[in-house]
Amino acid sequence: MLLAISTVMVAPAASAEIPGKDEIAKSPNFTHLANIPKQGPLAGAGNLGSDWAFKGNYAFGGNYAGFTVYDISKPQEPKVVTVVSCPGSQNDVSLAGNLLFLSTDASMSDDSCQAVPKPATEKSAWEGIKIFDISDVRNPRYVKAVETKCGSHTNTLVPGKKGTSYIYVSSYRPDGTFPDCQPPHDLISIIKVPHSDPAAAAVIAEPNLFPDGGNPGDPAGTPWPNGTSATSGCHDLTAYPDEEIMAGACMGDGVLFDISDPEKPYTITSVRDDENFAFWHSATFNNKANKIVFTDELGGGGAATCNTTIGSEKGANAIYDIVGSGDKRKLRFRSYYKIPRPNADTENCVAHNGSLIPVKGKDIMVQAWYQGGISVWDFTNSRKPKEIGWFERGPWSDTLQTGGSWSAYYYNGYIYSNDIQKGLDVLQIKDAATDKGARVKLPLLNAQTQPDYFDFD
Repeated sequence: MLLAISTVMVAPAASAEIPGKDEIAKSPNFTHLANIPKQGPLAGAGNLGSDWAFKGNYAFGGNYAGFTVYDISKPQEPKVVTVVSCPGSQNDVSLAGNLLFLSTDASMSDDSCQAVPKPATEKSAWEGIKIFDISDVRNPRYVKAVETKCGSHTNTLVPGKKGTSYIYVSSYRPDGTFPDCQPPHDLISIIKVPHSDPAAAAVIAEPNLFPDGGNPGDPAGTPWPNGTSATSGCHDLTAYPDEEIMAGACMGDGVLFDISDPEKPYTITSVRDDENFAFWHSATFNNKANKIVFTDELGGGGAATCNTTIGSEKGANAIYDIVGSGDKRKLRFRSYYKIPRPNADTENCVAHNGSLIPVKGKDIMVQAWYQGGISVWDFTNSRKPKEIGWFERGPWSDTLQTGGSWSAYYYNGYIYSNDIQKGLDVLQIKDAATDKGARVKLPLLNAQTQPDYFDFD
């Protein structure tokens, strides 16, 4: 473990004040407690850190080459428990009971952790969900693999009846030359997992969520940074099981779903933003489930979009109020939110993964922005969002290379960031607006399976 020792500067007011290479800058209410670099076979620059899941005193960090289990019982002194080598991007993770679900969205030679890349044009190539038993966190045991159409870019856990979970698998961009990923691909895959017999996990439904074909998108060659993606699947789904709803970020569409029957989700309403949204990437409810924050991943996470050239409304968050009730609910746009600090043209920066900070009566979120760092912001007034605090590093490279915070989530009083290149960062915000969030102690957190936080208060 390496403790954070760095020069700290105030917020840059102009591009000339952007932090130097790898220099840390932050607001006064942020403390950088610790950093652990990527370990062993997960350490290479091409092995990107990805998503998080949490259980008790452990954090499970995805990486394109596998996943790492960390002991976070002392957040100021986290420790690596084990590193699991299992290549297959993105390796997003979620947890249920003693099971870990790992997304493979890379065409591989087989479903093992020793697989090598294989063209998706070959029928024998494999993509999908891998299941591990984590009863012994020091020795996760690979149990089962389930192949899904177009692989698994992300996965979302939806609880079923006692002892059962459903994994909603998001995947997209079919191709007529791919035997297992044929267009049209207007579906998600639903895997049913009996906890007592995870080896029996299987795809039980492939609901068509876009019978009208979804957003047709803009034609290829539309000048940058304009252009909206066609909908050919979903990128990410966030379920709120207590409310029996789910938000879908589905390339060209933002969607609100009913999941009262987890085997038969259906669309309540959807929205499009063909002016400012290029790629609907992810979604977060507020705790009252009357708002959704959608993110736009302009440039796919590999472009410099946090600058005056792009502006404040592209590559941003869009805040929608949910109005009405039942199947008559609609989504009403209220405002955009984008980090206010300029980034260098060598920094990939765009809205990415985050979670709520549970403060009663407030809607506050912590969010990753790749090399734009981490932002804590308040959207209680959905028309006037505002930033509370922030943390970032200067450019990782002298040229535009993929880096920065992929996922930044709040868990039991601390912020955990999975930095694409730098590994685990543990941070703490101390502010009158957020301090009450530390009172809420969760036994488990999958950020894409939102709890009602105040059931634990």
